[in-house]
Amino acid sequence: MLLSPAARAILDKAAPGRFSRLPPQFAGTTPPTFAAILTLREASQLVGLAPTVLTTIDPELRALPVTNADKIARCARYDTVRPKFNLAKGKPRALLFQKVNGFYHADAVPAAHDAFVAMAARKGWAIAATDKGGAFNARTLGQFDVVLWNNNSGDVLTLSQRRALKVYIENGGGFVAIHGAGGDPAYFWDWYADGLLGARFKGHPMAPQFQDARVSIADASHPIAKGLPSEWTMNDEWYSFKTNPRIAGAKVILTLDESTYKPVGPNGQDLRMGDHPLAWTKCIGKGRAFYSAIGHRAESYSQPQHVALLEAAIAWAADKSQECDPRN
Repeated sequence: MLLSPAARAILDKAAPGRFSRLPPQFAGTTPPTFAAILTLREASQLVGLAPTVLTTIDPELRALPVTNADKIARCARYDTVRPKFNLAKGKPRALLFQKVNGFYHADAVPAAHDAFVAMAARKGWAIAATDKGGAFNARTLGQFDVVLWNNNSGDVLTLSQRRALKVYIENGGGFVAIHGAGGDPAYFWDWYADGLLGARFKGHPMAPQFQDARVSIADASHPIAKGLPSEWTMNDEWYSFKTNPRIAGAKVILTLDESTYKPVGPNGQDLRMGDHPLAWTKCIGKGRAFYSAIGHRAESYSQPQHVALLEAAIAWAADKSQECDPRN
């Protein structure tokens, strides 16, 4: 709506000056921008727009035609560049995907990149990094055993690129995603949020944003958990989710002890989940998917337990020697 002059005029009439007063990172129209991961309902909460106003302007917005200029502006965030990679043969191969159209984790993205590259060097993996959505096609993805999503945010893939990722995973490809890749307030690809991740972001504490908390192993028998201590304490930005991923068939690896930090979001938002999954796996067809909500702070990628967790998760997701077992 911010990209459409006609839609913006309706918003400004309903809330004079309010959207203009938002910080650029919340109301910018050039990716990466937080505006790309907000619906009008979420944005209205930031500017104090009453629900009755949304009800009033909804018919006006729906009546607007989608012009060719609107389509061009909307699609400018995508790309179709197909990068080429020269990968060493005979090694597990990982594609590190780093495109961001929404919220850019300025500390986490480079720190995670360096950590993944260091892991590959230690483990003897071949790794290639790109911020091009064009890498998501059958031929390119077929070169890799696992795809790593590094704090990706926003709508980063075209429809054909989405299909390529879905088919890749369902046919046995591995998928590992961290922190911001599961932290958008709004998603525009239901399969990604509900099918692949299995949970939608609810919020994180803000007073303070970063807190010490105790992380515990939920299933010590899982291959990813082997070698990790039963619990540890670390400092990070702790995500809560609207639903428990167990409901979507996830196997929980880590849980968060809510008694060890203050799970309170903006304006007193209650972020308690009770059973609070923090990292989990899912079987998607023949493929293996892993998500960890840890990782806002750069320091998280030098935390020994977190690094060991990610190393084990990548090895597990990339392993095609057996079919994915929903129990694992």
